[in-house]
Amino acid sequence: MSGFKIAISGVGGGVGQSVIKSLQNTGYDLVGLDGEVLGTGLYAVPTSYVIPYAKSPAFIPALLEICKKEKVSLLFPGLDAELKPLSLNRDAFKAIGTTVVVSDPGVIDISDDKMLTYSSLTPAGIRVPFTGELAGLQKQLEFPVIIKQKVGGARSKNVFVIKNETEYKKTLLDIGNRQEDFIIQEYIEGDEYTCGSVNLGGQCKGVIVMKRTLRDGDTHKCFSLRDPLIEDTVKKIMNTIKPFGGCNVQLRMKDGIPYVFEINARCSGTTASRTLCGFNEPKMIADYLLKGIEPTYDIKELSILRYLKELVVDNDSVSAMGKDRTLHANHPGSL
Repeated sequence: MSGFKIAISGVGGGVGQSVIKSLQNTGYDLVGLDGEVLGTGLYAVPTSYVIPYAKSPAFIPALLEICKKEKVSLLFPGLDAELKPLSLNRDAFKAIGTTVVVSDPGVIDISDDKMLTYSSLTPAGIRVPFTGELAGLQKQLEFPVIIKQKVGGARSKNVFVIKNETEYKKTLLDIGNRQEDFIIQEYIEGDEYTCGSVNLGGQCKGVIVMKRTLRDGDTHKCFSLRDPLIEDTVKKIMNTIKPFGGCNVQLRMKDGIPYVFEINARCSGTTASRTLCGFNEPKMIADYLLKGIEPTYDIKELSILRYLKELVVDNDSVSAMGKDRTLHANHPGSL
C-alpha cells in the first residue's frame, strides 16, 4: 500500500463504484461510504461505513469523524447531493488532513442549475441549446423541445421530449403548479458524447471524449475517440468555470458543432470505462495531490460494452454492517 487512504462516498451507485474500480490495485487503501447497508461498493473495499444522507445535519460531522479516525487523505464524492455540503465544509476537512475532491460552490451551482449553465457558458462563446424558464415563457416554440428539471435531475428523470403543441400542453398539465422548477430547452438531434476531464492547479490537465449510447438514462455502450474539436470545447469550458478534480461534460454534435447540455462537477459513472481506455481520472488526481505527480495518459480508441456483474457477499458481513454501521478487515469482492 502507498500509505494513503482514499474515501469514496455514494458507493452504492454508479459513480462511487466507478471510482472504486479505477483505484483498485493502484496501491491506495480504499474506504467505502454509503447511506444504505446494502450499498454494493461497501463490500468491495477493505473498510466501509454506513453514513447519514447528505440532507441530514449529521452528514458532515459523521464524515469528519470517519476521515479523522481513518486518517483519510482524499475524499471523492459519488453523489450530486453531497457536492454542495462538502464544498461548503472543505476547510473543516482540510483542518484534519483530508482534501475533498470537490469544486467551489459557484462551480457546483453552474453545473447543477440549467439556467446558470446556459447563462455562464453562452457569453464565453460555448454553444448551449437555447434554455429558458418554463414558467412564463414568451419565446415562440419550435418543436421538438425538451422540458427538464431546472436544478438537479439524473438518469433522464423528469425529462420530457415534446414533439408538438398537443404534447406540450399535456406536459404542462402533468407538471401543474411546479412549472417554476422546470426549464425548456432546444432539442439538439445528433450523436451524443460524454467527456471526462482532470482539473488541477487551476488548469485542465487532460480530456477524454467518448461517444455513447444510452439505456434508461445511463451510458450503455461507449467508444473512446480522439476529436480535437470536442476536446478543445471541453477545455474551453473548464477554463471558463474552473472546476477542481474530475468534471464531466455531455454534449451533442449538430452540423459539426458541439452543443453542451449538461455539466457534472464530479467524476461520472463512465469513469471506470475511461480508465480502461487509458484515462484514469481518480488515480491522476490522487497521484497529483498526494505525490506531486503530473497527470499523464495514453488514450486508446476502444469500444466499452457495459454489463451487469454479481458481487457475492457473506450474510454475516451484511448483518455486521447493519448492526455496527461499519466493516473492517473485509475481504472485498471485485467490482
